[in-house]
Amino acid sequence: MSGGAYRHLGYTATSLDGFVSARAMNWWSRIFGSLTPKPAARTAPPSLDPDIVYRESVYRDGRRQRLLPGGREVNLPPFTYNADGLATVHDASFLVDPRFREAYRRGASSGHRICPPEQLHIEWRVYLCCWAAAHAAKLPGDFVECGVSTGVVSLAVCRYVEFEKLGKTFWLFDTYGGIPAEQVTDAERPLALSKNQRHYFDSYALVQENFSAYPNVRPVRGKLPEALDGVDLGALAYLHIDMNIAYPEVEASRRLWERMTRGGVIIYDDYASPAHSEQKRALDGFAAELGVEILSLPTGQGLLLRP
Repeated sequence: MSGGAYRHLGYTATSLDGFVSARAMNWWSRIFGSLTPKPAARTAPPSLDPDIVYRESVYRDGRRQRLLPGGREVNLPPFTYNADGLATVHDASFLVDPRFREAYRRGASSGHRICPPEQLHIEWRVYLCCWAAAHAAKLPGDFVECGVSTGVVSLAVCRYVEFEKLGKTFWLFDTYGGIPAEQVTDAERPLALSKNQRHYFDSYALVQENFSAYPNVRPVRGKLPEALDGVDLGALAYLHIDMNIAYPEVEASRRLWERMTRGGVIIYDDYASPAHSEQKRALDGFAAELGVEILSLPTGQGLLLRP
């Protein structure tokens, strides 16, 4: 989320570049005394739209203030996280956990072309995958990622759970060259072509190098779902799907569902993103066939557990 103003349902704010620092972590220990509205020093500005319930300002140092009709200002707790479409005042202490920080740093420095590593703020999304991997590490079954690029998420996961010490295989499926044009619908085409031009390149050799310290990680090059036919998969405990378009995500899910261990975790990276509504509709249809529901998450992801 870059700096700038936005307005939604009567909410206006100046956003932050990335998450707020650890300054916000101890806010709740001292916030209650400062939540009392200040005495009104002025009347509401004439320009205040009567249809807007309040205006809220977020400053780069983490301060937040709400301006109510009548001119009253209320101090609010700073965001503990404000990036990637998610802003919250709730606990985000994982951001300062050394184990997660090192895992995230490794994934962010994988050689992707999204942005400079220090500007990549998808921490909460990656944390969810690390949590899911830690859970799946205790279950029977291997790991699979469908849609790898340079390994931003899977490298972080491997570092977080020390995957080289697990008696499991991590299968990494990707074209390693972008989104296949022949699998894209007309509605998906503009974004898919844009991502192919901006983000994707022949990353297969880079991925092999990135995972060279993990003898139990197996990159597999090819289009999905066809690439699944070329490997001997067993039971699965963890499945991360991030292919940016509906067809391969649904077909890979369909083929891999019966391999998922009970309690196994499936994470769909784009499920709740408004830019990927085609995927959500298709995945919801797939889930309905199985009689299960995908949990929509504020990170933009979807979470599905194997009953």
